Amino acid sequence: MLADRMETRMNRQQGIKQEKERPSFWQRMFGRSLKEKEIDEDIGKMYIIVGLGNPTAQYMGTRHNVGFDAIDALAHEHNIAVEQQKHRAYIGKGVIAGQKVILAKPQTYMNRSGEAVFSLVDYYKVDESQKLIVIYDDVSLSVGQIRIRKQGSAGGQKGMKSIISHLGSQEFLRIRIGIGEKPPRMNLADYVLSHFSREEKELLFDSYEAAIKAVETILAGDVDGAMNKWNRKKAVE
Repeated sequence: MLADRMETRMNRQQGIKQEKERPSFWQRMFGRSLKEKEIDEDIGKMYIIVGLGNPTAQYMGTRHNVGFDAIDALAHEHNIAVEQQKHRAYIGKGVIAGQKVILAKPQTYMNRSGEAVFSLVDYYKVDESQKLIVIYDDVSLSVGQIRIRKQGSAGGQKGMKSIISHLGSQEFLRIRIGIGEKPPRMNLADYVLSHFSREEKELLFDSYEAAIKAVETILAGDVDGAMNKWNRKKAVE
């Protein structure tokens, strides 16, 4: 079950710094692996999929970090290691639905996410209107819901505001993951840094599964099909 796999993965990662692998012969000779060389030759053709969140164990599992967790779920599903530090982010390269991709988790903190995203888009010469997908939290959606949009404003999400400012464009795909509306008397900043209840976590893992399928559908070339299927409202009991 995805929930069990994700919980095991997050427990393993919490407070543990990944030990660097010993460089291979080819990495020592040429500075990068043959796989990286092959993928980098496709600059301009790759998809960049970014999940937003805050780094360090302090923020792990919070509502604001569902973008990071969605990337972890996607990486686990497609056996992509998101461990390389580049462009102010943890990144991993692989293939999803026949498309070469970079999965990324910016390490700039949420409000400066645009710095990492711009660096990635600029370096890999990606047309953000066609090959950038950003996954992030949304307080206007109930837990268990996702929404896919081809473009739009930041909607008050500061990470998205930073990305739009750095790219100079609102025209890029985004997948919003619902984290629920904040309680009336609670500060928004405190709410997005809070954790999910046990009941909410069950719905949340459904969201991650939906986000994985949505990304696969988008990369297969059917953005409208993904929107039609996953933009439906889901009742929260």
